[in-house]
Amino acid sequence: MSHPHPELGPPPPLGKGALRVVPLGGLGEIGRNMTVFEYGGRLLIVDCGVLFPEEEQPGVDLILPDFDHIRDRLDDVEAIVLTHGHEDHIGGVPFLLRERPDIPLVGSKLTLALITAKLGEHRIKPETVLVEEGERHDCGPFNLEFFAVNHSIPDALAVGIRTPGGTVLHTGDFKMDQLPLDGRLTDLAGFARFGDEGVDLLLSDSTNAEQPGFIINERNLTEAIDKVFRQAEKRIVVACFASHVHRVQQVIDAAVQHGRKIAFVGRSMVRNMNIARDLGYLSVPGDTIIDAKQLDQVRPEEVLMVCTGSQGEPMAALSRMANRDHQIRIEQGDTVLLASSLIPGNENSVNRVINGLTRWGANVVHKGNALVHVSGHAPAGELLYVLNMVRPRNFMPVHGEWRHMRAHADLAKLTGVPKDRIVIAEDGVVVDVYKNRAKIVGAVQAGYVYVDGSSVGDVTEASLKDRRILGEEGFVSVVVAVDSTTGKIMGEPEIHTRGAGISADAYDDVVDRIQDALDKAARDGVNDPHQLRQLIRRNTGRWVSDTYRRRPMIIPVLVEV
Repeated sequence: MSHPHPELGPPPPLGKGALRVVPLGGLGEIGRNMTVFEYGGRLLIVDCGVLFPEEEQPGVDLILPDFDHIRDRLDDVEAIVLTHGHEDHIGGVPFLLRERPDIPLVGSKLTLALITAKLGEHRIKPETVLVEEGERHDCGPFNLEFFAVNHSIPDALAVGIRTPGGTVLHTGDFKMDQLPLDGRLTDLAGFARFGDEGVDLLLSDSTNAEQPGFIINERNLTEAIDKVFRQAEKRIVVACFASHVHRVQQVIDAAVQHGRKIAFVGRSMVRNMNIARDLGYLSVPGDTIIDAKQLDQVRPEEVLMVCTGSQGEPMAALSRMANRDHQIRIEQGDTVLLASSLIPGNENSVNRVINGLTRWGANVVHKGNALVHVSGHAPAGELLYVLNMVRPRNFMPVHGEWRHMRAHADLAKLTGVPKDRIVIAEDGVVVDVYKNRAKIVGAVQAGYVYVDGSSVGDVTEASLKDRRILGEEGFVSVVVAVDSTTGKIMGEPEIHTRGAGISADAYDDVVDRIQDALDKAARDGVNDPHQLRQLIRRNTGRWVSDTYRRRPMIIPVLVEV
């Protein structure tokens, strides 16, 4: 089994007849999915998604893949293939198209509609190529074949990539629901037929590789959702992903059956549901939908609101309702249904929202206390099916944290994939396929690129460290006046603190300490501003640490007068 190694150097030039695979996101993490394929000097990108920030990344809006590896070769990119319309697969596309707007986007009808709407907000009109399952399409040296896969969004696709250097099957995100709500089954026969041709490398979704067995059918949720509607006394608020059209359809069907009016709340929810209705993926009786502004005109027991925020996102509608920071106020007797599973890392945020909603008197129904959601990712039993049908010569688990990828690798071994042909890589690790064998040959830069407001890439790890210190420890600023002619210190230092837990009565102690240090520096002839700032920082920091056992940010300021 091949392992990533920190000493991996840059990869050599791609050999003649070899196919190169470079994952720039999605390995060792849930999100930021992006894989670059190279053959004959041409590039094909599969997916370009975002990762959502965690608590230790304060102020960050989104995290992108690092485009540096392909930035000088954007003219070599034949297309971006989008497997489906989730943010962790399409959210980074606007930022890549800023650098070359005419890269063709290849995808299914709903996927292209969602990304086109998103790009419209960035004032980018994309070049799109519509494909359907069962079709084949050439992008330069890459012959693509598309397979229907079942997922938690309509129109998801797997893609087979044929090149003279090797054949790859990328499953995208998938599961094998045998009774899908839209009747669209994962194309297992297509996988088997493609496998019969000889697949040199299988890249397969690892998210649920640790979960044994098979997925529960989406239809099984209908009864649990109906029970929520039967028992609800007042308003019902359903929170789910804005892209989960199937789940929204189930909720709408229950609302129609129980005589409730439906309001979509949240910009992304309104946009996506309008797109789904226009394309025929969502069926809603015309007199059922009302504007959120009309909610006060409808009796509480006749209201259903469908909103975003099932992952505890701080700016989403549900979180704002929980914090009393939304025009819609949760009241005693309301029912809130969280119709989604937890993305790893969001547990604390979701629990905080549940507690907030419960505080205002809501009855909160979630996956922990009712069967109200089924994952969109295949568990171990279904992953084994795919491995046995495709019978790949080499296997590379993708889309998962480390534990998920290792569990998936163990499944591949059980199906007979040789240990030395299982490649566990991480973002940036370069894998070459040559003469039916996959091998790690080097690594490229693939770090996090942070989006903060309108800036992309300006926020660094050092910036985030400063933000964490400011958030956790506060800051102490020390202002010292310096004679602009002589460089001598004038007057005593002024101390200002915010969030550092230091009483103003204690300033005298540190002022004396700083004054003594500056006087000694003056006697020693030290008047360089940088050295003086360092001296102030050291003495102030030592005093705060010794006295308060805290480490706030120390900001020395020299003012020339």
